[in-house]
Amino acid sequence: MAAPVLEHRRRRWVGLLVVGVLALVAALALPLLRESRARLRARGLPGFGALPTFRLTDQTGRPFSDADLRGAVVVADFIFTRCPTVCPLLTAKMARLQRQAREAGLSSVRFVSFSVDPRYDTPERLAAYANTRHLDTSNWSLLTGPLEDVEATVLEGFRVMMGRDSDAGDDDFLSIFHGEHFVLVDADGRIRGYYRVVDDSDGLESLQRDLEALVHAAD
Repeated sequence: MAAPVLEHRRRRWVGLLVVGVLALVAALALPLLRESRARLRARGLPGFGALPTFRLTDQTGRPFSDADLRGAVVVADFIFTRCPTVCPLLTAKMARLQRQAREAGLSSVRFVSFSVDPRYDTPERLAAYANTRHLDTSNWSLLTGPLEDVEATVLEGFRVMMGRDSDAGDDDFLSIFHGEHFVLVDADGRIRGYYRVVDDSDGLESLQRDLEALVHAAD
């Protein structure tokens, strides 16, 4: 066989080998690059103090405390079952975020909804609320408890507003007010972000990116 033909084939095989090696290196490096970017994004998130210590009750009637969230990245919100306005929207947004997290393989994330109307929202009513809306409670807990304990957790711990008009009766649920932010907590129990998700189209997307960054940084 002529030397030029052999040389051409040799160069072709060398070229294919180089391309294959580069593709393998890229495939191995891509997860590391993503992890590095996630860690950089996670380190860039602000800190707002520690997850509050609390002891409440979930929708099944079982005790639920901050210890049940230890080691997990957490998204929390604040709702009540009689709310006719923003709470259904918050719950729908949380359900969407939960689905997105599952699709992204973020199985370790925990979701928590604190009732700001705990005198009315018994565990049975929270369970009915979840069932009516077909919520996946495998990693989403709805919490209630004594009013003073909930207030300490929400107001002093999460630094989110809640309350009702001073002259309102227990049946006047329209007088209840509360913060509409989702709160992101990292695996070390530190509050890392507050996100408006109802009237801010970018809020949920930003939360999802930060959530993924914290999960990958914790791995």
